[in-house]
Amino acid sequence: MTSKPVAMAARRERAVRAAVEQGLLGPDQPVVGLLDVAGIRAAAAELRAAFEEVVTPGTPVLHAFAVKAAALVPVLRLLADEGLGCEVASPGELALARAAGVTPDRIVLDSPAKTPGELREALDLGIAVNADNPQELDRLGELVGDRADPPAPLGLRINPQVGGGSIDAMSTATATSKFGVALQDPGAREWVVRAFAERPWLTRLHAHVGSQGCPLELMTAGIRAAYELAEEINGAVGRQQIDALDIGGGLPVNFASDEITPTYREYAQLLRTTVPGLFDGRYKLVTEFGRSLLAKSGLVLARVEYTKSAGGRPIAVTHAGAQLATRTVFAPEAWPLRVMAYDAEGRPKAGGSSDGQVPQDIAGPCCFAGDLVARDRPLPELAVGDLVGLLDTGAYYFSNHFAYNSLPRPGIHGFDATNGDGEVRFATVREPQTVDEIVAESGAAHALGLSRLR
Repeated sequence: MTSKPVAMAARRERAVRAAVEQGLLGPDQPVVGLLDVAGIRAAAAELRAAFEEVVTPGTPVLHAFAVKAAALVPVLRLLADEGLGCEVASPGELALARAAGVTPDRIVLDSPAKTPGELREALDLGIAVNADNPQELDRLGELVGDRADPPAPLGLRINPQVGGGSIDAMSTATATSKFGVALQDPGAREWVVRAFAERPWLTRLHAHVGSQGCPLELMTAGIRAAYELAEEINGAVGRQQIDALDIGGGLPVNFASDEITPTYREYAQLLRTTVPGLFDGRYKLVTEFGRSLLAKSGLVLARVEYTKSAGGRPIAVTHAGAQLATRTVFAPEAWPLRVMAYDAEGRPKAGGSSDGQVPQDIAGPCCFAGDLVARDRPLPELAVGDLVGLLDTGAYYFSNHFAYNSLPRPGIHGFDATNGDGEVRFATVREPQTVDEIVAESGAAHALGLSRLR
């Protein structure tokens, strides 16, 4: 294992112990999310450096973090401090980006279902918009009117239809994907060229092939298709109307170990080999990475409430299940998670060798039989009061809560474990949700509303 993963694992162990010592986790707060701030900063720096290596000096590059991966204002602010903008796909995500202080010129609006009001707001604020389909492009045209120079960069998303990866739900460039204009459908390419020729204010092209489960070669094939289309359009109109290419994000994450693979540098170098003209300075670039920036820096830590056995298999019942690890529970083959075992004081449990491990199920608190984050997983035998850590959960697991059984959203804390004196400092990202808040958002103020209907 290289030095970076070793350092990351060491920071994680220190943070788990400190979280217990400082009372962030206990009988009354049995689950918590932890974010490694140093890991997030390092990922952002590696992304910037990877593209700086391949672009012509002076080429504008906007790395817009995909807010859906961690819709948390302090996270967005931290990334903004590291030079990243935001890619948003809803009014809520836009509001979060603005609350984090991200300026409109560093925000990109993508969504397959934007309302007229959302489009109008984006134009008024000067936020870049990628239209998803011909009907949306017509809406944008009505809002732009006769203005030759709209107040925000406007683009069109295309689906290069280069195929899918190993996870269907994460593949957005298949023949029947719901996203973008399907470029290989009969007449589609000609329509796209004509659409740009008829709309001089349309200056961007957007393509995103997919994320987890998509190999780098597939991703670069989609970007190459978008680049070639941009060249064709600019040639057809006789000028460089398209001056920016939004190449999406989607770098897969290694969920099998602490190794970071593939890397941003590997992807950027493959892009330079596959699409060299992308980096020659003629096109501004926009990226939209999400999971790869945050996943490795996150840890869900949950208390073991009970242990039992069924059919001869040990089961540890914890407070982290489908309400947090929704994808893992419902699609475990596609979204497996590593699980670490800690004792009640936050120390790694003994029995780390294969001889000291016991195959066991790690169950969550949700009231259905399939609520398991790991099945028959060899681990040091867990006991009541021990802790389990779900690794690589910094993206999607913290801000995409599944409110099954009205379980509360856990508190989330960022940590800094880089001090030489061994001190671990924590900062609150989100307070734990209270029962009163659950009741309020479940319509308590309207309790008699239905009863009064006649």
